[in-house]
Amino acid sequence: MLRGLVMVIMALDHVRDYFHYDAFLFDPTDLTQTNAPLFFTRFITHYCAPVFVFLAGTSAFFVGQRKGLKYLSKWLLKRGFWLIFLELTVVKFAWLFKFDLSYVMLQVIWILGLAMIFLAGLIHLPKRVVLILSALVIGGHNLFDFFESDGSLNSGLWSFLHQFKLLTYGDIRIFVAYPILPWVFVMPLGYYFGTFYKQIFDSKTRAKILLQMGAGITVAFLILRVMNYYGDPYLWTLQGSWGYTLMSFFNVTKYPPSLLFLLITIGPSIMLLAFAEKWKGWVFDKLVIIGRVPMFFYIIHIYVIHLLALFAAVLTGFKASDMYVDLWVTMQPGLKGYGFGLGVVYLIWAVLVVALYPLCAWFDRYKSNHREKWWLRYL
Repeated sequence: MLRGLVMVIMALDHVRDYFHYDAFLFDPTDLTQTNAPLFFTRFITHYCAPVFVFLAGTSAFFVGQRKGLKYLSKWLLKRGFWLIFLELTVVKFAWLFKFDLSYVMLQVIWILGLAMIFLAGLIHLPKRVVLILSALVIGGHNLFDFFESDGSLNSGLWSFLHQFKLLTYGDIRIFVAYPILPWVFVMPLGYYFGTFYKQIFDSKTRAKILLQMGAGITVAFLILRVMNYYGDPYLWTLQGSWGYTLMSFFNVTKYPPSLLFLLITIGPSIMLLAFAEKWKGWVFDKLVIIGRVPMFFYIIHIYVIHLLALFAAVLTGFKASDMYVDLWVTMQPGLKGYGFGLGVVYLIWAVLVVALYPLCAWFDRYKSNHREKWWLRYL
């Protein structure tokens, strides 16, 4: 259910990228230009990537419980390399709508794949060692925020580790949106989080543990953020109104994810899981279906959004070529002036999710009825 929920929320952010008028003019977290509805529309989508990486580790734990660590290692390696291949080909074309062998995009699917490759080895280390190492990296990586890469080959290696940057090597451009640290250490925490779903924990006990854990992580965020000293490259500041001060307080860094970013996204998500122990109903069941086919939903929704945006641009007087993206759609100079209000964005998002659900349900049934087809595991 949670994985399905974050996939649906993720779609909102991508619809905003392709349809919102202001997306082509300024960043929604820029407090000098944004407003509360736009800022929190962006903020809620922050939950998607960390929760998805975290739950991918939990999913791996379930596979290991059924198949054993030897099988799990091989499964993680194969799936990890497959995801990286998808990122560099199928997913990249969905974002750009053109083939460009000189441009490499390293986004969330790449880091999911790489984290799985790392996890394939980490699961053979003692649990305590992995948890301590993960905590140290996630808690301490912001100490290195002041290191900057100038984009050269040697210093550019730092971008792969810990910096959001566009690197240029001759004619080759590499967009490092998701650097290695600390992402690859979020998945091991999710892996051992799966322990709470073993049969030794009944629903009531698990809900109590998850609520305490999630609340503790969230309180840690609040304490660190109020102290305003460590945990994010940017401190919050008093603004002209309490609303903008609140936005400044929650304006945490995603690229790469700061300690505070991970605390405020993972903590409340674990609390949500505690409450969801007793949830039932129509919406819950629909989210479960989407959560069972996340890669299918991810790939399909990008193509559909981009295609719809292409038609919208043409129908509102822009060129189709403006939607053949060079770096990122919001950076296309020809699209300034294109787009719609935030209300239209939400409407398009709702229609998109409703329209994609039958496809997700069909694919989920197809997977369930054809378990003998090994290749379905990779979709």
